[in-house]
Parts: sequence; structure tokens; C-alpha cells
Amino acid sequence: MLKKPLKIVLIGGPATGKTTVLEALKGENFHCFEEISREVTLKSQKKGIEQLFLSEPLLFSEMLLEGREKQYLEAEKSLNRFVFFDRGIPDVKAYLDYFKLNYPKTFLKKCQFYSYDYIFHFSPWEKIHMNDNERYESFEESIIIDQYIKKTYTDLGYKIINVPFGKLEERCQFILNFLSSNYE
Repeated sequence: MLKKPLKIVLIGGPATGKTTVLEALKGENFHCFEEISREVTLKSQKKGIEQLFLSEPLLFSEMLLEGREKQYLEAEKSLNRFVFFDRGIPDVKAYLDYFKLNYPKTFLKKCQFYSYDYIFHFSPWEKIHMNDNERYESFEESIIIDQYIKKTYTDLGYKIINVPFGKLEERCQFILNFLSSNYE
């Protein structure tokens, strides 16, 4: 009988190194799902909406939720032992909570329905924090968003594993060592 792949989420505030680590894991032939928000933001910008999340946060969040749900379902079919996600479904709820927005109960229900196996947290790190075309949050905002993200995952019953600061290779190795020593 085939085991389902372990679903592993990289979480943390904006600009904490998640995507860089994910890209490195992808380069080592791990099955990885990229962050959906950049794709949604770029599509919106092509339509003349500079920051969809700021102008229509609920629509943006619904699009993220749909995209992350598709990623999850695709991951279920993977033949790989580990599948990595740059953010998970609960991140959508965390951002809505951060912005103190009302949203349908569907968001929480989907957070509860789809579960992940391991959650690796990347703390805000001022040394690597940068803004770009899709990432507009300041370092101070990243710290606050990070608190909402951790609270959301903790409230859902997840144990969070903190990835230490360090070189890219060290961060990747920390994750892989943890998984190797805890995989049955």
C-alpha cells in the first residue's frame, strides 16, 4: 500500500526566506508548490489593479484559497515522500485576521478540513527583508503578520518547528534532517 506524501508547509511573515528555501528544495528535485499570491497579484496588475489584496481583499483571498486548495489536492496524488508548500491554506485566514476583515465561515472550515503534516516557521529577519513588486510590507508589518500566522496555525492544533537563521544550505539541511529523523 502506498503512503500518502507528507505535506510540509513553510510559514512566516513576508520576506523571511521561505521562497528561497523552497526554490533550493525544488532544485534538489523535491515536489514543491510555489506561493500563489504572487501569481494572483501579477495577473491583477496586468488588468491594471496594482494591489488586489488592498483594493479587494476578500476576492484576493478567495482566489488564494482556491489556488491553495488545488495545490493540496494535487499534492495528495504525488508519488514523492515529501511535498513542500510555500504557505498553506491557514495563511489566508491569518492575513484576513491581520487586516481585521470579516469573511465567510468557509475559510475556517477549509483550514480545518485540509491538514498538513509538518509546519516549518521562518521568523522575520531584518537582514534579509526586502520589498519588491509584489511584496510591499515593511519589516515591522512582517513581524505583526508573522504573529497572526503563528497564532492561526497554533489555534488549529499544529506544532510549529522554528527554522533557525543561517545560510540557505543550513536552513534546508535543518528541515531535511528534521524530516529524516521523524519520518516513519
